[in-house]
Formats: sequence, C-alpha cells, structure tokens
Amino acid sequence: MNRENKKKTFEKAYYKTHPCNEPFTCKVCGRLVVPSGAGSDHRNHCPYCLCSQHLDNEPGDRAAECGGVMDPVAVWVRKNGEWAIIHRCRICGHLSSNRIAANDNPMKLMSIAMKPVATPPFPLERIEEMTRLMGGEDARNSTSIQRGRRGLRRYRF
Repeated sequence: MNRENKKKTFEKAYYKTHPCNEPFTCKVCGRLVVPSGAGSDHRNHCPYCLCSQHLDNEPGDRAAECGGVMDPVAVWVRKNGEWAIIHRCRICGHLSSNRIAANDNPMKLMSIAMKPVATPPFPLERIEEMTRLMGGEDARNSTSIQRGRRGLRRYRF
C-alpha cells in the first residue's frame, strides 16, 4: 500500500493506536523503506536520507493537507538522552520532532548535528576577538601565537 493512500483508506487517527507497518518508497532518495529494523512500530522517515513526508498535524492523525517533503534540519537530545530529528516541510514550513530509529544513517545524523559547528554565524578567525569583546574569562589572560613574515609572534589579549 502506498503512503499517499493511507489518508483515504483508514479512519481518522487510525495510526495513533495501530502500528504503521507498511513499506513505502522515499520521495527524496527513491529507496524502499521497510519498518523492520526501526526499533519502533511507527516508522515515519527514511533511514537513508532521513527525509519524511508531511502527513500528520498531530502524531498519527494523517490530517495534514500539505503532503510536502519534510527535510531533516536539526537534531536534539531529549531528557532521557534519546536523539530526535527536527523536520521542516518544504511547502508550508511546519516543524515536527521525530525519534531517531535504530537503523538511521549515523553519518547523516552526525552531519546534521555538526552543521551549526561547521558553519557558525560569525567568522572563526575572529573568535578570540569576539570572546574578548564579550568579556569572556579566558580572553583576558589568553595568548595567541601567529605566524607572520618574520616568524612566530606572540600576542597578549
């Protein structure tokens, strides 16, 4: 059964109380996704590219009219230490949080987690200067060593 037909086939909120164990084809990478190996009865995203489809307004209700692709934009850690993926709909911008599954691509998860560190909103070359301007403790007594035309130079901040 195709994922897009579920809304028409089952009564409203059917998936709140029943497992979602039908395979589906990912709309982004085209791979077949089977629920086995997910570690849950509710497989809701592709384990390869981590994308999902906007089907629910509330978990399991299949009431979303949009049907857009949900891109993984971030990960966060719940109180119990479990990771979850934040998905954003390409069409309407809706955000949702989904537990990671046992067979999710670990490199893709780490890539999403490291994105803010790899692309900070400020130039990394100026981090010491910015720390000093913000009154950081380590910045007052820190020393920086830079290589110039005349060899190593030591700067005190």
